[in-house]
Amino acid sequence: MEIRGALTLRKRQVLIFFVWLGLSEAGRESVHYSVAEEKEIGSFVANLARDLGLGVEELSSREARIVSDDNEQHLHLDLLTGDLHLNKRLDREELCGSTEPCVLHFQVLLQNPLKFFLVELHIKDINDHSPTFLDNKMLLKISESTTLGTTFLMESAQDLDIGSNSLQNYTISPNSHFSIKVQDSGDGKIYPELVLDRMLDHEKEPELRLTLVALDGGSPPRSGTTLVLIDVLDINDNAPEFPQKLYEVQVLEDTPIGSWIITTSAKDLDAGNYGKVSYIFFHASEDIRKTFEINSTSGEVRLRSRLDFEVIQSYTINIQATDGGGLSEKCSLLIKVLDVNDNSPEVTMSSITNRVPENSPQILVAVFSIRDQDSGDNGRMVCSIQDDLPFILKPTLKNFFTLVTEKALDREMRDEYSITITVTDLGTPRLKTQHNITVFVSDVNDNAPAFTQTSYTLFIRENNSPALHMGSVSATDTDAGANAQVTYSLLQPQDPSLPLHSLVSINADNGHLFALRALDFEALQAFEFLVGATDRGAPALSSQALVRVQVLDANDNAPFVLYPLQNGSAPCTELVPRAAEPGYLVSKVVAVDGDSGQNAWLSYQLLKATEPGLFGVWAHNGEVRTARLLSERDAAKHRLLLLVKDNGEPPLSASVTLHVLLVDGFSQAYLPLPEAAAGAAAQSDPLTVYLVIALASVSSLFLFSVLAFIAVRLCRRGRAGLVGGCSVPEGHFPGHLVDVSGTGTLSQSYQYEVCLKGGMGTDEFKFLQPIIPSLPVHDTGRNVEENENFRNSSGFNIQ
Repeated sequence: MEIRGALTLRKRQVLIFFVWLGLSEAGRESVHYSVAEEKEIGSFVANLARDLGLGVEELSSREARIVSDDNEQHLHLDLLTGDLHLNKRLDREELCGSTEPCVLHFQVLLQNPLKFFLVELHIKDINDHSPTFLDNKMLLKISESTTLGTTFLMESAQDLDIGSNSLQNYTISPNSHFSIKVQDSGDGKIYPELVLDRMLDHEKEPELRLTLVALDGGSPPRSGTTLVLIDVLDINDNAPEFPQKLYEVQVLEDTPIGSWIITTSAKDLDAGNYGKVSYIFFHASEDIRKTFEINSTSGEVRLRSRLDFEVIQSYTINIQATDGGGLSEKCSLLIKVLDVNDNSPEVTMSSITNRVPENSPQILVAVFSIRDQDSGDNGRMVCSIQDDLPFILKPTLKNFFTLVTEKALDREMRDEYSITITVTDLGTPRLKTQHNITVFVSDVNDNAPAFTQTSYTLFIRENNSPALHMGSVSATDTDAGANAQVTYSLLQPQDPSLPLHSLVSINADNGHLFALRALDFEALQAFEFLVGATDRGAPALSSQALVRVQVLDANDNAPFVLYPLQNGSAPCTELVPRAAEPGYLVSKVVAVDGDSGQNAWLSYQLLKATEPGLFGVWAHNGEVRTARLLSERDAAKHRLLLLVKDNGEPPLSASVTLHVLLVDGFSQAYLPLPEAAAGAAAQSDPLTVYLVIALASVSSLFLFSVLAFIAVRLCRRGRAGLVGGCSVPEGHFPGHLVDVSGTGTLSQSYQYEVCLKGGMGTDEFKFLQPIIPSLPVHDTGRNVEENENFRNSSGFNIQ
């Protein structure tokens, strides 16, 4: 019975498919094939490629496949030959039941471009089933008074085959009382009637046993038998009667098992045993007997198993009422099954692509079909996906859909999509089915590497060791795989004279920059070059960034003394009048440093003096001045050892020796030192005297020139600021002896007022205060050793 229910459902599905296909594909050419049922697996059906007018290569390139409505793979398409073979044994009775013709519909799906062909396969019946009776025996109660020619209805046999192979005739075993008459029910089925040919005699034969034979029309014919047991009864002249010949009732398919359906009742006017009526299902199929049951005494019909509208929509049941005398009457019960929305929609995927390239529109992602086994609004469906996805659904044949990309995808924005296909019916309550598809977007090299900065500034200290890591550049590529693998390189510098490849190298894998040799700040303070980043895509994409390398100064140059000269010749002697006041400018030490910044900030210190406390040096400008009034007891000749030190780490220094000669006035002759006078008196060497006189004259002339030059400059800048008139001798004075400025020496220029006074026995020079005072330079933490005897607030150092 279950098999027959499934056969009936598939039969209806095939019929519905035919109706819909006829409406939606009107005018579309289809291909027809036929094959006998129960053929071996792999049996040849036809050459599909030739019938469709396609080449075998086209079948393979367009990925041809067979898609059936029930998703059963009945057939197999050989893409190498184009032949169509059976994929399984086909049972016509299982597929179509009693439907004739039995046709399977399927589509041939081609891609690139997408196209469908409709194909019909007719399954021909063979005589593979024998007629069968549902009951092994039949019981008939016949009164002995029954008139000749009376007919008695008998259970018919069932044959699953159709046409000439179906049930064709009935025969009865030889006997002297009965014969068989075959009747046509009007729906193509025949049933047997037992005809009384000779009167029965209860006293002679109270019981008869006959064999009923059912024959089909196959070659050779098949047959089935059942036992007919006849009880001969006494006379009963009233048969049961139903109030109506046809009963109709509607039942929901979700009605619980055991529910009452209807009660049929027949009346018999006879009394006693002849008036007792019993009820049975007459000519009932296996499906009816499994689904319903009848109370033999009350005629009450109840549900025995669950109903399924999608399998069987209605049942027609013949009910026979028989009294105790053997007389019977029948009526028909029509039970209509009402559909409820108890089947969710189904989604069947025919083709799916899980990886889609970016930047390509209208890519086929999936081909699928939907169906709902309910009917009416319960079977109508709506298919949809999420609104926020760049995909669209396109309906094709019947309930087939294609899922394609709506626009070009960008993997860098989103590399994975989760698509939910939702199919909802229109029943009450609404049922839905969801199918999830994950689509990955494959990468295309459409993004060039991007540096984290448009320009980089790197700092490196001079005198570095070769192969020193200076810094790094970094670029990222939003692509994936080889398209995102970045290689770094040095580009040709804008300055062709720059030997870039001998200065810098770059690691191609990580962008680390290295100095190939030691750099010298004094030779090269900074340089620029371009770095390129290239990915490994096809074609490769690249970008570039500017790198500026700033060389930092190191304290690798000691101070160099420009004045006084230290050339190994006669020492430089400064003349100081004994009448000089404290703070009198004796001389100025001028030094430079080849470094820069604080490495070139110089400080001056008096390390050693002939007479401590008499002279001092200003720490920031190198000016040597008197620390106190001079006296007659002070020695005439003094030797000062000065230290010039820079502010580097570690600091570098240079020393200079300054000779100072105390004189009574610039106009008197050069007086030899006491020791020299004593030696001259002792030796009376005139050559020595001449040399001393010449040296004093040169020194006096040099000092006079310096003072005159300073006076000229000051008078030109501001004559109103002078105290009293200054008589300035005309003439050219060497500028480098007076005003020295520049890197590593003085932070500001110093100017002095010089006034030459007359009216005295001897000419005197008066050194006034500087017009622009020296500003103290901030000491960055160096501990400069200074003499504790004398140090003023301006950094004046005394030894």
